[in-house]
Amino acid sequence: MGHGGARPLPVRSGSVPMVGRDAELAALLGAVEHAPSAVFVEGQAGVGKTRLVAEFAAAARARGVRVVRGACQPLPEPFPYGVLFDCLSQCGDHLDDPGPVTGALRDHLPELAGLLPPAPRALGDPEAERHRIFRAVRELLRSLGDTVLVLEDLHWADEETRWVLRFVLASPPPGLSIVATYRREDLPTVATLGYPSHVPHGVTGVNLVLRPLGAVEVRAMINALVADEVTSERFAEVVLRETAGIPFVIEEAVRALRDPMADVRAEGDLAQRALDGIDVPVLVSDAIRERIWSLPDAARSLAEAAAVLGVPETTDVLSAVAGEPEVEHLIALTQSGVLVEETANRFGFRDNIARRAVCASLPGPRRRELHERALEALSALDRTPAGRLSVHAKAAGRKSEWLRYSELAAEAAEEVKDMTTAVDLLSEVLTDPEISVDDTNRLAIKLCGYALMGLPGGVVTARVESLLSDPRLAPDVRGEVHLWFGLLLQRETGEVDRGAGEIARAIDLLADQPERTVRGLAAMAGPYLGNASIAEHQTALGRVEMITDHLPTQTLRTVLLATTLGGRLIVGDSSTWERVAQLPSPSDVHDPDEIHHLARAHCNLADACSWIGHYARAREFLRSGVALAEQVAASYVVGTAEATAVRLDWLDGQWSGLERRIDRLVETYANLLLTTDLNLTRGWLAAARGEWVRAERAFEAAGSYPLAQVFPVGVSAAGGMAGMLLSQGKVAAAEEHVERGVGMLRSKGAWVWSGDLLPQAVDFYLAMDRVDAARRLVAETITGLGGVDAPLAHAALTGCRARLAAVTDDREEADRLYREAIGLHHDLGLSYRAIQLAEQAEGGAIADVTELEVLAESYESLGATVDAARCRHRIRSTGVATPSRRGRRGYGDELSPREQDVARLLAGGHTNREIAQALFLSRRTVEDYVVKVRRKLNAPSRHDVRL
Repeated sequence: MGHGGARPLPVRSGSVPMVGRDAELAALLGAVEHAPSAVFVEGQAGVGKTRLVAEFAAAARARGVRVVRGACQPLPEPFPYGVLFDCLSQCGDHLDDPGPVTGALRDHLPELAGLLPPAPRALGDPEAERHRIFRAVRELLRSLGDTVLVLEDLHWADEETRWVLRFVLASPPPGLSIVATYRREDLPTVATLGYPSHVPHGVTGVNLVLRPLGAVEVRAMINALVADEVTSERFAEVVLRETAGIPFVIEEAVRALRDPMADVRAEGDLAQRALDGIDVPVLVSDAIRERIWSLPDAARSLAEAAAVLGVPETTDVLSAVAGEPEVEHLIALTQSGVLVEETANRFGFRDNIARRAVCASLPGPRRRELHERALEALSALDRTPAGRLSVHAKAAGRKSEWLRYSELAAEAAEEVKDMTTAVDLLSEVLTDPEISVDDTNRLAIKLCGYALMGLPGGVVTARVESLLSDPRLAPDVRGEVHLWFGLLLQRETGEVDRGAGEIARAIDLLADQPERTVRGLAAMAGPYLGNASIAEHQTALGRVEMITDHLPTQTLRTVLLATTLGGRLIVGDSSTWERVAQLPSPSDVHDPDEIHHLARAHCNLADACSWIGHYARAREFLRSGVALAEQVAASYVVGTAEATAVRLDWLDGQWSGLERRIDRLVETYANLLLTTDLNLTRGWLAAARGEWVRAERAFEAAGSYPLAQVFPVGVSAAGGMAGMLLSQGKVAAAEEHVERGVGMLRSKGAWVWSGDLLPQAVDFYLAMDRVDAARRLVAETITGLGGVDAPLAHAALTGCRARLAAVTDDREEADRLYREAIGLHHDLGLSYRAIQLAEQAEGGAIADVTELEVLAESYESLGATVDAARCRHRIRSTGVATPSRRGRRGYGDELSPREQDVARLLAGGHTNREIAQALFLSRRTVEDYVVKVRRKLNAPSRHDVRL
């Protein structure tokens, strides 16, 4: 497919650095140091031979070595001694007393005629004249002194050049080094110089074979091309597969991307789509077409068949498609490097871009003919994937078979949990206006089901949306498409109003079929999206649940319960536990669709438990939900479960490796609303570690509009941001976030979700001497939590009541409430918050160094850098000497724990002042640590520090 105007690629100034050839370059330079020498560099077209010798020539000249370069040309009849004479003609300034025999070259090298002796008398014997030329060349090379002769593409050299090089190397001048590049498949004989590739005694001989780049080198090359270290591993893997690691093809492919800086970051299926979307680069196309058209007709037909077949195939299939059964032509193709034998008796193109170039060069009728033959040959075989048959049926114009094979391939993709491929296959069929009305409606419903089972993304959601403009859809099918599209919008972008509008249209179109709209009705009653109050959502949930008993199947009842149960529990409705019994037992469910919705029910309940404070139950529902979801490839359900698990691990104090998990999941689910939840946890973790820049970005990503319409996340993000600012002493800056969060609680009546905001809001009001505001908020929360099942909010409320009692000098009541709050948090497993409350309970009066040390070590065991540093600062401020921290006293070249903290903050872009503030250190101390960190990590500057 074409791409119109591609954005210009932001390549580094100058040429792109050579990648993956350091060892070969060192071998070349080493050979020159031990002249006389001969180095033969072998490699297929585009593998980087010219680039290597160019780097070598530059490095050798930088060392003061004379380098003379020449290249053979692909001429029908190469000129005798052509490349040698081209090189020697450049050397007039370096000749030193050329001997008499060099006069034989006067007529061949007019550029040097005035520097050479007179031409000797002709001998009249062609062989004798030839011998004289050989001697003259060797003598002229001797007169040049220490010189490197670089001869590129020796496979195109004339016979005389190869023989004279053999002659020279038999007794070379002492300072001569010859470097020759060649393609083995294009040599006129089996050996480089027409005889076995060894060199005489006394000559340093090196044979280098340049292989295609591996995954690491491919990624490094792409990074060099886009002038930044941004390439995803997945994108590099796709490029490696598409280009076979050939540097020339890699560079041209990356330059052809639509949006290089964005495309190279692509993960998952988007990486393959980025490569599929480019036109075959012109230079790559020209190169492969030139090679193909130099072949005999029969061999070319086999190459065309291999291109159309797409994947390596057997000789029988290739011959059947090409109509050319001669095996010798296949042998010629492999010897010339056009095709390779991937596995035993299976032949195909080395790289997919070359294959695409051949396909694109075929005239339409010829391409269709080959696809028809491929369809016939492959359909006669057992176990040919339906997806392959679909491709050939479409290209051959056989639409009924295309539809049949596409539907079978989509079902096969569903079985292996590849919903994106299933959606793509059916989408392509549905774009054909000639598909019948019945087929269109049947496949549209299937496509929507696949889309909801998998991970929605911009492409998948757009595919579902495009169905709405299809005039062939029946009203009820159109209603279901509106429903699925609305649900996808809410999952993917948080466009609650737009998604609700689509669901409302669906309900209108399906008004007489409530069993088909239960999913939409339940979604619209969900309390965590939209601006309606909790009370309004509870009323709506009640109306939806009235439908349950009238639904004709258990599957439909499970569909409804999957949303309503989580919706009830997340607002603290204790009656939910009785309603959970309405769900079927996992052991009693066998229908894949019902398993999917039962998995959704369990994971939604786990999510609700994690928000209100039933953490042990959350873990139980999570285990059962994931096990069910994995049975039926419910990728989105697994995604929500993973986000919930991350939040639970944060709450439990299981922080080791958590940051890497979050980063991986955010990349995997980049297009989904659940990334708000992941960013919230990322913000909490970064704030506890003093990574305030990272934390601020994460909280903003979690709580920005329209994503803040996910109310529990939005409220918690406001609390996280306010708490971080308060810890930095930025009380005034915290006001905006406190008021926004409190406003969300009041407008929604969602006091059940106050646990991650109420403590920060009370701290803010007290820091501003607004005790009455704090009391009013606590009183509202007490009222709002009346009869509500919300262990987290109740525990947080108890802590806030203790804080109020302390500021009003009711020490006895404060102590009692603090003990109660700490106990409640410990019972919930919230060790971090319990430690913070224990520190807060003593106020600023702690003088017991041992107690402070215990608190500091408790924080450190979690990884709460800022809190631990605050405690140690308070220890130092007492002036009491304390034992040194446990662990090794000397770390050598390794980073000490404090240096690790500094390095992590440096890598996050923090200034010395911010690091000093986070770690409660002086600026001077931080400066000393920065010097040590840079030295140990060998970082030229603070901006180069990486962990």
